[in-house]
Amino acid sequence: MQGKVHLYEYAVIRIVPLVEREEFMNVGVVLYCADKKYLDVLYHLDAGRLLKLSDQLDMADLQCYMDAFTNICHGNKDAGPVARLTVPERFRWLTATRSTVVQTSKVHPGFCEDPAVTLNELFTQLVL
Repeated sequence: MQGKVHLYEYAVIRIVPLVEREEFMNVGVVLYCADKKYLDVLYHLDAGRLLKLSDQLDMADLQCYMDAFTNICHGNKDAGPVARLTVPERFRWLTATRSTVVQTSKVHPGFCEDPAVTLNELFTQLVL
């Protein structure tokens, strides 16, 4: 018997080393489920692969950017005013269109029983 199905939204997190070239590598997934008040992110920075896109990438900077993304996602109080927004507002802010090294795809919907399981599945499928 299936459990209750919940609507979720997700976006793929991408590293875009040279914005003008529009080349990118998927490095993570951020997932939001309103029913469960769930917002989480998984990411993996593969330095070897990323540096093949651009040998000018600073991996320490990328790690700082992803740490900030994660802290905002989790609502850590010391992550600034955006981290103090509500869960849906943080998701919308994180997935807003921007022209920076760290970008997200368009937001995609789906249905799941457990958003944490779905996040892991999407991460495995789209990033690893």
